[in-house]
Amino acid sequence: MRWFSIIAIYFLFWFLSLFVVLPFSARTAEEAGEKPMPGHTESAPYAFRPWLVVWRTTAVATILMVAFYAIYRTGYIDINIPGDAVNRIP
Repeated sequence: MRWFSIIAIYFLFWFLSLFVVLPFSARTAEEAGEKPMPGHTESAPYAFRPWLVVWRTTAVATILMVAFYAIYRTGYIDINIPGDAVNRIP
């Protein structure tokens, strides 16, 4: 696998993980026991910590990428297109 493919797959895992990790530890002001500030919606996060989300997302994406690459190296995933499938491509 080329290094560019590894980076591209990693970023796909990273953005997928972002949407999985983002809802965790997101508490509203009501859940935190505070009153929402005037002008904020009730569903807005009370204390959003973006760097914590980035670190968690990076950790999950790295674990997924290592697992994917290990499966790729063992041969369970084959990226080569069979010859008969190439002839069917319009």
